[in-house]
Amino acid sequence: MDKYLELKNKLTDSFQQLNTKFKTISLLRLIVFASFLFLGYKSFSTGEYWIIALAFLSFVAFVVLMRIHKKVSRKRKIAEALVLINEQEISYLNGTAIPFENGEEFIDYTHFYTYDLDVFGNHSLFHHLNRTATFPGKQKLSSMLQHLLTNAEISENQVAIEELKNKVEWRQDVLAYAKVANDSKKDYDKLIAWTKEETTSISGVLRILFFLIPTLFVISLTIHFFRTDLLFFHIATGFFLFNLLLAGMQMKRIKNVLIDSDHITTIIRQYSAVIDKIESQKFTSTKLQSLQQEINYTTGSASKKLKSLHVLLSNAETIQNGFAAIFFNGSFLYHIHNLVALIKWKQEFAKDIEKWLLVLGSFEALNSLANYAYNNQSFVFPGLNDNYQIKFKSLGHPLINASARVCNDLSLQKNNFIILTGSNMSGKSTFLRTLGVNMVMAGIGAPVCASEAMVHPLPVLMSMRQMDSLNDGESYFFAEVKRLKKIMDRLGKGVCFVLLDEILKGTNSDDKQTGTIEVIKKVISKGTIGCIATHDLEVCQTTDAYPEQLRNKCFEVEIIDNELAFDYTLRNGVCQNKSATFIMKKEAII
Repeated sequence: MDKYLELKNKLTDSFQQLNTKFKTISLLRLIVFASFLFLGYKSFSTGEYWIIALAFLSFVAFVVLMRIHKKVSRKRKIAEALVLINEQEISYLNGTAIPFENGEEFIDYTHFYTYDLDVFGNHSLFHHLNRTATFPGKQKLSSMLQHLLTNAEISENQVAIEELKNKVEWRQDVLAYAKVANDSKKDYDKLIAWTKEETTSISGVLRILFFLIPTLFVISLTIHFFRTDLLFFHIATGFFLFNLLLAGMQMKRIKNVLIDSDHITTIIRQYSAVIDKIESQKFTSTKLQSLQQEINYTTGSASKKLKSLHVLLSNAETIQNGFAAIFFNGSFLYHIHNLVALIKWKQEFAKDIEKWLLVLGSFEALNSLANYAYNNQSFVFPGLNDNYQIKFKSLGHPLINASARVCNDLSLQKNNFIILTGSNMSGKSTFLRTLGVNMVMAGIGAPVCASEAMVHPLPVLMSMRQMDSLNDGESYFFAEVKRLKKIMDRLGKGVCFVLLDEILKGTNSDDKQTGTIEVIKKVISKGTIGCIATHDLEVCQTTDAYPEQLRNKCFEVEIIDNELAFDYTLRNGVCQNKSATFIMKKEAII
């Protein structure tokens, strides 16, 4: 928090200075432009050379001020974004808001765990983690949260996140430039579609004409100027018109090569700026260096390539200015030569854009996880193993405030399965989500909410909520059966981490009890590690037949001063106390 407050104050001062400079230059630009108009009028009415010279100088000064104004404007936007970034972090850590995109577009009711664990949506894991600002970044972070990495990839990510964790200002710079890009999935898709479109080269004959005719125009005009011979003026006029004809023949092609988006050139410039930040930073971790190498070329960096694309597209877009298009194309075939350069660029580098943006997205995703690690200094990177050992000390849910979080120890190994009992509101479901979220975070290389951890990363399979079949108009019971079938099919491919919460709620108690016991037997026959929460105490007796595989754990509740008291502490054994009847009596229901 202190770091963010310090940065906010420093960056606010910087923004205010840039804002003052921006306004001053805006005023100067207006004054110089007014002077140019006045001097221009005077030069036409008087014809005096010194006034013409002053008018020309004022025009040059206006152009210079325009360029300076654009640079200051960009710096001002970045400074404003940096101030906002720190304000958002302060607001988030104070618990007043979660001012980040929640990833609700990635909600998938059929996924093995993302819906059950609230990975996407309001107040979700993604909502808390997300510090991405571009579509590639958001897409990469969402993908990471849905897939398990190999142990080698996890180790690389851990080292990379640890390195990025304390690069607070660099991470914020990357985020600020990404915010200014203000891209969207629609813009991204259009850009990628543009890279895949076929573009044929312009014929050699035409390319010779594109150089020859403007050269002849300049020569003719020069001769006319020195000899005042009208013949050469008419010849120059003919070449001027022929240039316009050539430009007109390529007009459709110029429009076709442009990207169909109002502000795609601005987005490309900001992509370039973000990648430049990545290229210029020194990294020591293998993961970050490897990503960096993917955007470096012997012929120039990806950021420079994208910057040149931005310039070419910006130049092409000026064809919409009718007067400039006629003058510059009639004289020099300006837009045609720009078209030739743009086609050449596209043929050489368009195929690499998607790869560059994947690297950008990877850095944004890793920066999000590094920010999470920085904000939670007490969290640890778990040690990794491949012998199915899972041990957590002081394990808690990372999204529960530290002041309210209750942590528990847990140790599991292959073919260890917990039967978890407890009264209503005792913490069973929260504990399952705690296990699930931390296993997911461990599986992507992020720190976990524990004081110590040793994990064999495994695919997480869950059955807590059923929405896919319900949305199709099927019964809750059938939705559960479909999910359990999907889990059993996946268990046939290898050991997984399975979490089940009150399964078979859609059938009668006898069926539910029998079915639950049979599911447990099937699960442990696959060597599964995990936990099932149940209210059926008879299910706990299954441990007698499978003492090596099954363990009973519970959460208890006490009645103190006619009030329920939960301590959310995980205990050995079967739950002894109940709360449902007490609550209904207290609420005068029964």
